[in-house]
Amino acid sequence: MKYELESGGHSVYLLTYHLVWCVKYRRKVIVDAVADSLKAHVTRLLKEANCPLVAVETDLDHIHVVFRTKPTHQLSKLVNSLKGVTARRLFQEFPEVKARLWRGHLWSPSYFVVTVGGAPLEVIKRYVQTQSERR
Repeated sequence: MKYELESGGHSVYLLTYHLVWCVKYRRKVIVDAVADSLKAHVTRLLKEANCPLVAVETDLDHIHVVFRTKPTHQLSKLVNSLKGVTARRLFQEFPEVKARLWRGHLWSPSYFVVTVGGAPLEVIKRYVQTQSERR
């Protein structure tokens, strides 16, 4: 498998993340135009942050986003920005969504993120454990 590595001034990297976050109370509000708008906002925000989008898809009560980033990006700030900006924009565009939720929160405060790509964990673990044998 050939990797599309990126490089900076002092690093070579491949950082790909799978991010998932849910609607507060798991309300099923991401439908039709809301879903399209949410995907458009996420796409634009990641482009502005210089984070290439790999894939984005919604379900009725959550969103999946796969993207790449640089080591200089602080992941928690990027996630907070994505959730905060999309919530504000969607509430402005779709007031009926806000009416289905309490206290003006669109997203649950939590999220799931995992790195993807590269070698399987067991291969990496074996590689690290056998380093002293490679001398």
